[in-house]
Amino acid sequence: MANIFTSSIGKKLIMSVTGIFLIIFLLLHATINGLSLISPEAFNAGCEFMALPIVTVMVPILAAGFIIHIIYALYLSWTNYKARGTNRYAVANKSKTDNWAAKNMLVLGIIVLGVLAFHLTHFWADMQLLEFKGVEPTDNPYQLLEDTFGTWWVTALYIVWFVALWMHLTHGFWSAFHTLGWNNNVWIGRLKVISYIVATLIFLVFAAVAVVACLKANGIMAC
Repeated sequence: MANIFTSSIGKKLIMSVTGIFLIIFLLLHATINGLSLISPEAFNAGCEFMALPIVTVMVPILAAGFIIHIIYALYLSWTNYKARGTNRYAVANKSKTDNWAAKNMLVLGIIVLGVLAFHLTHFWADMQLLEFKGVEPTDNPYQLLEDTFGTWWVTALYIVWFVALWMHLTHGFWSAFHTLGWNNNVWIGRLKVISYIVATLIFLVFAAVAVVACLKANGIMAC
């Protein structure tokens, strides 16, 4: 069992499994957020669904998966860094398909993590955390959405976050399945296409929600 957590293959498998789990959460989160584009009532109903006990109990599991993903990402990056020794920039057998995102997954992950902490102070702290404490939130979810994105620089920061997330997912999605064994010549191409579709869908929904909420909060778009 120890070998699963300490071997090189085991670490990559853990990274893949936790990464896929987080992608599923992002798809669910994007679906709930996307309801705000329909109506405030639809969004509030979606948030009520997220507050159900069966969903709430998943929060600590999600947090654990995210922490494990980060720890193993940092550890793998550090071991790879040490393995290169003084020849930091010479990489043998470099795949021609490697793009900027593939080469800078750690940098993108740090950006995603940094803004995530900022994000939690806006929504999780004002909604789920209060519910955990048994305190009724003062604002309904949709009002909190407009209050948050009503400031232009906050919206701009979130857009940067969504771009970093998109880039992280375009490589992370297919790479996770590749590690799990879907690495033949037929599926690798399909997975790369699917990864761009999933990443773009998540980006567009999140970005649209932020921009529309900003426009509505500033009276530029009718509610």
